[in-house]
Amino acid sequence: MVNQFDSSHHNLKQQSTAVSYQSTGFFSTLVADYVSGNENLRKFYKHPVSIDGIKESIAARKKYQTNRKLLVASLTKQYEGISLNALQNKNLQSLLSEDTFTITTAHQPNIFTGPLYFIYKILHAIKLADELKLQLPSYSFVPVYYMGSEDADLDELGYIYLNGEKKVWQTKQTGAVGRMQVDKALLQLIESIKGEIGIHPHGEELADILSNCYQLGNTIQQATLELVNHLFAEYGLLVVIPDNAALKQSFNEVVKKELIEQFSNKEVTTTITELSKHYKAQAGGRALNLFYLFEDKRERIESVSNGFTVISLNKEWTLEEMLLELQQYPERFSANVILRGVFQETILPNIAFIGGGGELAYWLELKKVFEAVQVPFPMLVLRNSFLLAKTSISERINKLGFKTTDFFADETTLINELVKRKSGIHLSLEKELGVMNELYDNIKNTASSIDATLLMHIDALQKNTAKRISELEKKMLRAEKRKFGDEQHQIAAVKSILFPKGNLQERIDNFAPFYAIGGKEWIAFLYNHTFALEQLFRIVYY
Repeated sequence: MVNQFDSSHHNLKQQSTAVSYQSTGFFSTLVADYVSGNENLRKFYKHPVSIDGIKESIAARKKYQTNRKLLVASLTKQYEGISLNALQNKNLQSLLSEDTFTITTAHQPNIFTGPLYFIYKILHAIKLADELKLQLPSYSFVPVYYMGSEDADLDELGYIYLNGEKKVWQTKQTGAVGRMQVDKALLQLIESIKGEIGIHPHGEELADILSNCYQLGNTIQQATLELVNHLFAEYGLLVVIPDNAALKQSFNEVVKKELIEQFSNKEVTTTITELSKHYKAQAGGRALNLFYLFEDKRERIESVSNGFTVISLNKEWTLEEMLLELQQYPERFSANVILRGVFQETILPNIAFIGGGGELAYWLELKKVFEAVQVPFPMLVLRNSFLLAKTSISERINKLGFKTTDFFADETTLINELVKRKSGIHLSLEKELGVMNELYDNIKNTASSIDATLLMHIDALQKNTAKRISELEKKMLRAEKRKFGDEQHQIAAVKSILFPKGNLQERIDNFAPFYAIGGKEWIAFLYNHTFALEQLFRIVYY
């Protein structure tokens, strides 16, 4: 039996279509302008997305001293109990070399990886690292998944969509999601998932993977590490869990500067003022961009007249006490969205960061924050986006007289287009509207020679007539649409498959059904279709 995800014997171009992000209608003006190189954004980033930009990023990174020994020691300890393969071991040891650089993507530890783009981001980091090894063989490049395990938004991270149904982890745990533990409620959720994927060729395999990774008492960050490692180890991927006292200690000087000067907010505010002239600002930050991690809590640190406080924990410190706390317990300090990237780029010898549209939007606000602490700002690469379409769906679309790319339009537009195309009746009154406008123009010419004040009255009549003709056209279209009920149903069905809940598939669906059908061949299939530095949206048929 041929695996429907196997692309090894087929032309990739025949299996996929690449379109611009802007043409999909699902990405912001800022994202469209970034990938097109619009000058309005040029001063907000450091390196263009190109091989020359990579070379610039390497040159900048070489001037910054990364504590490589600390990184390798921390990762070695993190991976205790997990067997690394030869490529991973090679990548890990190569991080000690000044000629090795990381290609990094970051994401929170959503249960069971969350939406599909979690997978796409990691594959993009892997593909770019592999491509750069070929183009710049004098250097080594290591793909890294940096886990945002200190995120406390369980409402965002604690569910998946499976076959259109939202499956929620019903736990009472609070604080950083990565520190939460697998409980009976999560095990029950896995059992529920098993029932839905078990019928597929690789369903039982995936069920076993989830059960082995999400064992009772395991932390979510450990379970996520094991799951990601299982899926991507053969590609040499390394995972970094930054909730680590040793790594955080290396960031103490920046945290200290933030506590004393609250510098990051000033830098971001200046940038947002400039960016807001053309775009909507993404991440405003706070006066003090740090959280305090204690037991099962992650709460904001706030500056007060006599020092600092964490109100919800009923804790207070003077500046001296807080600096002592930082020195003794660096693991208790957690960077928020404004400083998280600086921490990431401090501990990793990173040259390129791969993120989604929202991530790029807030990274574009951070260049001055990086400059304030003299940490290199990486190249920003918009992550790959895919729309996965079964060939049977593609065939249905073709029979309706459309291309898959047409389905980025809304359902009403598609139905109207189909009816106008298939109907034997001329449904557009555009020609008649033109005749009407000519008639009114003639009336205006005649009336103006009699009394110029009549023109306003004639204009009002013309607008009212145009409105009535437009309403009549819509009624004609509605009446004709009733004859195409079956086609309307088919369009609605295809839209719901390709764009669940009216959104991009990658923002809703989980990887489980795809893996259950294709196994690791599915991941290899996606890898083959993954772009490196090309910034395009890809529709892939399988």
